[in-house]
Amino acid sequence: MLRQQVRAVSSLLSTMTLIGLCVGMTTTLLSLRGALEGFSTMTIGVIMSAYFIGYLFGTTRAPKDIRRVGYIRAFGGLGALASISVLIQAIWIDPVVWFLMRFLSGFALSAMFVIAESWLNTMADNKSRGAMLSVYMVLLYGGLIVGQLLLGIADPASFIPFVLVAMLLNLSLIPILASVTVEPTITDVKKVPLRLLLEQAPLGIAATFVIQACYAMFYGVGPVYAIHLGLSVSQVTVFIAAFIVGGLISQPIIGMLSDKYDRRAVLAGCTASATLIAFVLSQIDGGSPWLIFLGIALFGASMLPVYALAIAHTNDFLELDQMLGATGTIIKIAGVGAIIGAPVVAAMMQFGAVNYFFLLMAALTASIALYSLYRIGQRDAPEEQQVSPFAVLAPAQVSEEIVHTMIEEAIELEEEQASDLPEVTGPPLEEASEEEVLEAR
Repeated sequence: MLRQQVRAVSSLLSTMTLIGLCVGMTTTLLSLRGALEGFSTMTIGVIMSAYFIGYLFGTTRAPKDIRRVGYIRAFGGLGALASISVLIQAIWIDPVVWFLMRFLSGFALSAMFVIAESWLNTMADNKSRGAMLSVYMVLLYGGLIVGQLLLGIADPASFIPFVLVAMLLNLSLIPILASVTVEPTITDVKKVPLRLLLEQAPLGIAATFVIQACYAMFYGVGPVYAIHLGLSVSQVTVFIAAFIVGGLISQPIIGMLSDKYDRRAVLAGCTASATLIAFVLSQIDGGSPWLIFLGIALFGASMLPVYALAIAHTNDFLELDQMLGATGTIIKIAGVGAIIGAPVVAAMMQFGAVNYFFLLMAALTASIALYSLYRIGQRDAPEEQQVSPFAVLAPAQVSEEIVHTMIEEAIELEEEQASDLPEVTGPPLEEASEEEVLEAR
């Protein structure tokens, strides 16, 4: 069954792998190019935060575009917008232009992720949804890693890497636009307010906000920090790739542990480990690059699963219809954390506190660990945890809702057709049995 479902969305998975490659390449490229152009660390941090501002708008706008024009048309238009924004950044090397284009990139790419993940959720059933998303996440992480390595063979000071990203973005649209896959049915999702989430799962919401700030710090300003250490461009790409590889390896393992034990304990363990590793990394200089890469891989193995754990923990205290509606609210919380993260650490580095890059992340992850332990003492674990090791970042519809929607539409069509029937003998149509209605037709 899973193999058939993966085959049915193979074009979508191919497209998202290429987009993951572009995302991984673009973030590091802009940080490196900004440093080469003489942009201050603070300026680079603000430019990187523009992506997450666009991210917030994109995740809000995507469901509206899907309902208005459908999955495929919305996807194609957003892909073209992302490609154009990258090329403009290559033509105009200006902080203001880059901020605006980074905003457009965040808007387009986040909406594309929402569309893709919504599509995957609606095409999978409850038994295979977790496995389907795991395949998607592995391919996406693989694309992010390859994107880092491609940047290592292209000079960030030239026009070539920007053109390469734009070409790959356009290439990624071909599988989905040429696909004959039937688009899933679109229905509305019940919204869940932030107040309810804070009441039901305060740890999940707090961890989501803090860890997204840490992710933004690392992806947005991490390459600049690596340059401060004295690493070369090729070593900077390995620096970022090692973080992703560590998370790729640990994600399923941590997910399985969190399904077996109290997620809050697993969350505390991951963040405590990240705190210790971040402190060690803050004491290592650029003279030991391979030691740095090893530490970064371990840091990614501890840090990257935290977001998925926070999402899964939040879902443990929600009903099914609440899980679907809560996704949009959680994405907005994550986006706000990401917007704040990069400029804060960039400002600290701007004023000479370079070592604070990892020390700040150590303090933030330590706060999650301590709060997790506090919540364990305040509330019992849920009787039955939801098995969801991978974070779902898009409004999703379960198969049963789609079926019910189709049934309701069929009933409405039946009633409309029945109202147009010629006059028949016997009881009125409203009181006629189903056999009599069919016989009259």
